[in-house]
Amino acid sequence: MTAPSQVIPVPPADLPGTLGELRAAGHRPRTVKQELRDSLLARLRSGVERFPGIVGYHDTVLPEVERALLAGHDMVLLGERGQGKTRLIRSLVGLLDEWTPVIAGSVLNEDPLHPLTPASRALVAEAGDDLPVGWLHRSMRYGEKLATPDTSVGDLIGDVDPIRIAQGRTLGDPDTIHFGLVPRTNRGIFAVNELPDLAERIQVALLNVLEERDIQVRGYQLRLPLDLFLVASANPEDYTNRGRIITPLKDRFGAEIRTHYPVDLELELALIRQEAELVAEVPEHVLEVLARFARAVRESPSVDPRSGVSARFAIAAAETVAAAALRRAGLLAAGFAPGAGDAAVRPEAPVARVGDAVPVTSTLRGKVEFESGEEGREIEILGHLLRTATAETFRARLAGLDLSGFTALVDEGRTVETGELVSSAELLRQVGTVPGLAKALDRLGLGDAPSPEQAAAGVEFVLEGLHLTRRLGKDVTDSGRTRYGGRA
Repeated sequence: MTAPSQVIPVPPADLPGTLGELRAAGHRPRTVKQELRDSLLARLRSGVERFPGIVGYHDTVLPEVERALLAGHDMVLLGERGQGKTRLIRSLVGLLDEWTPVIAGSVLNEDPLHPLTPASRALVAEAGDDLPVGWLHRSMRYGEKLATPDTSVGDLIGDVDPIRIAQGRTLGDPDTIHFGLVPRTNRGIFAVNELPDLAERIQVALLNVLEERDIQVRGYQLRLPLDLFLVASANPEDYTNRGRIITPLKDRFGAEIRTHYPVDLELELALIRQEAELVAEVPEHVLEVLARFARAVRESPSVDPRSGVSARFAIAAAETVAAAALRRAGLLAAGFAPGAGDAAVRPEAPVARVGDAVPVTSTLRGKVEFESGEEGREIEILGHLLRTATAETFRARLAGLDLSGFTALVDEGRTVETGELVSSAELLRQVGTVPGLAKALDRLGLGDAPSPEQAAAGVEFVLEGLHLTRRLGKDVTDSGRTRYGGRA
């Protein structure tokens, strides 16, 4: 994907600098849709990844997007929040040519061989082959507008420029027009996010852009054959209740493509790994718990299915868990936590544990819209779903393994304490040598020689899993520590 950048790329010095040089180089103009089609075909034939960074759509959404691009259809992506619609739209920029020739100084990015405005045509006629040619990088050929209620026709299409009128020009002069975002993205890709939120009378202004490929500004006798690929995103209308895409505009989009959340656990995990910016190590089994948790919330009857549960929920959960591990390491190193023990000698490395996920139910509840009858029970519901996800991960990872060595730890009234501010050294001292520990850590993907922090993360997960499967009791002390002991 070509990311938006504040730094304008500098074109290579060997590109043609005048219209005559451009002709001599054999330049052949292509429309935006032809560029997209040719580039996509080249990637299909070579086996190169067509849409880098897009996870979970390879067998569902992307084939539909590719068919729309090959057909030259403008498209609208329809789906709940957090399904990567904007990410997918922005990735289309990578299919454009890296450098495109334009008339130097042209507001509308006009092709030197096909000028649009009267002023540019006159300039080409006057300068001839000496006309200066500029080069536009593909990252500068993408325009995007978030549809908001205050968006006007002038913002999108254009309006009369009062300053130019004040300079003495007449209202009939095309040079008095200040072009909006859509024509300024001529020869590029223009995206409208959350299209239903655009007022219906403003949506009408896009009808000509999609069908006749031209614009109208305040009654001017002006026809500019724009070269655009128009793409929009929208939430399902039955959820937003704030607006709709008017029927004539819907009819002008060549393709309506439904997006979705990751269809299976592995794709959910891949998305978290790719997108989460983790400030500490988060073991694979903890990431799996969070992925299962997000999917459980999404499927819960207590959650409004029309709103969806964004992929950002699981990503933010992973980042929060990593932050909790980093906080623990900082506090233990500072000696703030009772029983820090060896932390003064060997600093605690930040490694997340399953217990670090508990605060997520409070900090992320605002990302979930619950059914009206569940008011006041939000944290309780999320807590239950988190425990369910942990138990499922425990069964998936450690099924069939002899864990009697862990249950034997609490025989004769003994307990094992862990918690947010319990160091790995302290936890491992309580556990000691446990039969089956090495196999459990191996099943959890922690390797043959895990660090003390990784081993502690594995031990805490096993203890929590045994509790959730009713093989160990659990109690939370007033100091916030978690005490495992006795039979459930």
